Amino acid sequence: MKTKQDVFNLLQQLMVKEFELDAEQINLDAHLYEDLDLDSIDAVDLVVKLRELTGKKIEPEAFKSVRTVGDVVNAVYALIEV
Repeated sequence: MKTKQDVFNLLQQLMVKEFELDAEQINLDAHLYEDLDLDSIDAVDLVVKLRELTGKKIEPEAFKSVRTVGDVVNAVYALIEV
């Protein structure tokens, strides 16, 4: 994963597979809870899957302020850039 677009593409594929969402629903402005109807358990599952895919330890605290798909992309991108 080299760019934020790569992170978004990976995240989109993951969300379609794991949460049975339509790819069209998943855009950078989509709110995880309101638009995509994810709950706190889904958020934990998402962090676990992202940890597996990136090989990076993701602290749940880092995701407390995440509200949109774009926020997730930025948070994951920041982790892999370190």
